[in-house]
Amino acid sequence: MIVRTKLYIPYVRHDVVGRPRLIRKLHEGMQVKLTHVSAQAGYGKTTMLSEWAKQCDVPVAWVSLDKRDNDYIQFWSGVTASIQETVPSFGEAICSFLERGLWASLEHAIPALLNDLDQLTSKLAIVLDDYQFIENSGIHDSLTYLLERLPSHVHLFIASRNELAIPTARLMATGQLNQITMQDMRFLLDEGQAFFRDTTDLELTTEQVAELHHQTEGWISGLELAAISLKQSANIAESIYQFNGRQHHISDYLLEEVFSHLSEDMRSFLVDTSILSRLNHSLCQAVTGRQDSQRYLERLEQLNLFIIPLDDQRNWYRYHHLFSDFLQRMGARTDTNNWVQAHRNAADWLERNGLDEDAMEHYLAGSHYEDAVRLIEKNLDMLVQSESIAFIRWMSAIPELFFAEKPMVELFYITVMSGIGNHEAASLRIEKARVRFQALKGKLIEAEWKQAMGNIYFFSAVDSFLKKDLVKASEYYERVEHYMPEGSVFQTMWRYQYVGYDPFTDYLAHINDLHAADVFLSRWVAALEHKTQYPLAGTFFAAYSKLLYEWNRLEEAERYANLALGRKDIRPYVRIFIQVVTSASWIQQALGNPDKASELLSDLESQLDSPEYQLFMLKIEAEQACLALRQGATEEALVWLRGCGLAHTDEVSLHHALEYMAYARVLAASGQLEDALDLLGRLNQLLRKEDCLRDRIKVLIMQSVTLQHLGRTADALEKLETALQLGGPEGYARSFVDEGVVMTELLSTYLKTRSAKPVRNTTRDTLVYVRQLLQVFQASSVPQISHTNLLTEQETKIVQLIADGLPNKEIAIRLNITGETVKSHIKNVYRKLEVNNRVRALQRSRELRIL
Repeated sequence: MIVRTKLYIPYVRHDVVGRPRLIRKLHEGMQVKLTHVSAQAGYGKTTMLSEWAKQCDVPVAWVSLDKRDNDYIQFWSGVTASIQETVPSFGEAICSFLERGLWASLEHAIPALLNDLDQLTSKLAIVLDDYQFIENSGIHDSLTYLLERLPSHVHLFIASRNELAIPTARLMATGQLNQITMQDMRFLLDEGQAFFRDTTDLELTTEQVAELHHQTEGWISGLELAAISLKQSANIAESIYQFNGRQHHISDYLLEEVFSHLSEDMRSFLVDTSILSRLNHSLCQAVTGRQDSQRYLERLEQLNLFIIPLDDQRNWYRYHHLFSDFLQRMGARTDTNNWVQAHRNAADWLERNGLDEDAMEHYLAGSHYEDAVRLIEKNLDMLVQSESIAFIRWMSAIPELFFAEKPMVELFYITVMSGIGNHEAASLRIEKARVRFQALKGKLIEAEWKQAMGNIYFFSAVDSFLKKDLVKASEYYERVEHYMPEGSVFQTMWRYQYVGYDPFTDYLAHINDLHAADVFLSRWVAALEHKTQYPLAGTFFAAYSKLLYEWNRLEEAERYANLALGRKDIRPYVRIFIQVVTSASWIQQALGNPDKASELLSDLESQLDSPEYQLFMLKIEAEQACLALRQGATEEALVWLRGCGLAHTDEVSLHHALEYMAYARVLAASGQLEDALDLLGRLNQLLRKEDCLRDRIKVLIMQSVTLQHLGRTADALEKLETALQLGGPEGYARSFVDEGVVMTELLSTYLKTRSAKPVRNTTRDTLVYVRQLLQVFQASSVPQISHTNLLTEQETKIVQLIADGLPNKEIAIRLNITGETVKSHIKNVYRKLEVNNRVRALQRSRELRIL
């Protein structure tokens, strides 16, 4: 929930000292991407930015940040909400991603935000005040990404006490960084003179102001404190003499001086309310018990005592951070019980008024852990769905004994940890929870205890699976069966969410040992086949059909794919259903049923029911493009290539590895071989680093084929050898066979050259494996692939023109290329088709269904 006062441009007092030189410098920020205002507390960053924002002739979106914004979802939700204050229709796309949790947001929220910003028709300034509270590296990285691609009509202003934790060298080098430093923010002597003359009742000499300015080094809060203190002084000259030492010493000295001259009631009010990040009279009344809290707030504003109105109506205020820190230090020295009670009073009021997150902070600060756990239980569904970092921070702050007998709280905690990718911490909690839950036997009613045990064993199975220990995972699934035969409720978490490269639904993307996978999967597809309401079964069936497909056991693979397609329980679970359908499509294509293969993917489009429809469609359309290539519909694949929004220069991530693999395949088929090779090289590095064997083998095979098309046979054989050595022990077959005739040629060449003259890496087992693969090709009566992707698009056009009877000169004119280029293409066609004349080239093209 976004607190609206955080989005208001702070109120500016009418008697503030004008600083036209800094206002001009801020106006310069409307010519660059980023303006950074950097200075310690008390230099007037917020005041200056507020004054500029009120004068600015373009819309200003403002966010006052605090420690609760150190959460990816919360931060970008706040930024989006601030823009909506000025552009109400803004941000539908990014909001939809942020509402779906961290997985969807990390990959897609900022691109969606950039697209929405790009569509704005006028200039926009975005102010992030107090950015020093942000320490989350994910926020820093996403902000860096945003700045690199920020539309020219959008300008970012960041105020912080320290240097930014994002790289700014490139912005500086390109003239896109406007810096306002602490040196700029200091009051000049004439500004100090104006401050004492125009905003205080003190009659100081020029020399006295100069001395104060010298002692404080132009530090604005120091001068403000000095003014307040001097009003109470009987000897101004002596008091000024006392102001010595560095800034923080002056701060402590002056704050204590000011504080000591206030009435005891006012001091008590300040200390009690200093725990609040934002305050109004009703909240202050709840915390202090004082019915006249509004009078105290108005009196503080009259005294100019470091209280900042957050709206023009003066309903909400906050203390200056410097003053708040001082007051909290004072409070820590007072009665601890009073301090604890103040937090409870604040939390009660905030919870009653629907501000549960703020209430939670006070429950924790006051060590009211029972209420903290109660509030978590009240908001469990929302906290888990949003994958809130705050939830993890709260749970970490609560001693375990307060939720030791609340298994669901612990289980949801583990779920969120897993959801944000913190698997190591989740694993440790799972181990501890198993022991604790066992000890709850007899304390919980039997049904609740069995549910707790079934769920924790489910998490234990998932944890073992992620560690690639399938034996242990199977043992834990056995225990889930014992305690909860209907399955864990957690098996269907995030049913609609797109997760990209997902080990939870695409098992073979994660498990490298196919023989161990065979034992594991065959055990569980048999156990789950007759359970009719067990959606997780879909992942087992999909994985097992893919495994059997890879081993070229097509009829068995078809059986399990069809069993999954016939289950009603998995259809609502988009992530699982997509795996089933894509596997079934591969199998039908390999069995010689291309129309059925296409129909499965086409029907899947109409069956999708997910808020993340577009993300799932990217995956489905990539599958369709690859299928189109295999069926000879090259132009259909090229249409996808041009419109998919991917590029070979993109930074590849595991999240979209499969889509980029498809992109590389179609890129090569279009004749852009070098670009495809560059992309495949980066994919190979990524998949090797992430230990994703299946897809690394596929990428190595594509590299080999692409190199062969480029005429680099020696390099192609080297990549092929690596793929063979990785794939041989696991029995990979279809990954090679599906490449068609070009792979037959490569394998034959490999066998011929390595048998005649083995190289250091060649083994007898590898040569045996190659012979087995060639036998698979020979034994296959159904054409496994159309060979249109053997030739590039341009080469295919040339073969067609040759078939039309055109000479080289006419072909050159038709294709707008030189005669020498035509000759070069024809030479490549002859080499790839293993022919030496036009007549044989046309015969071979028809045999391979290129024509």
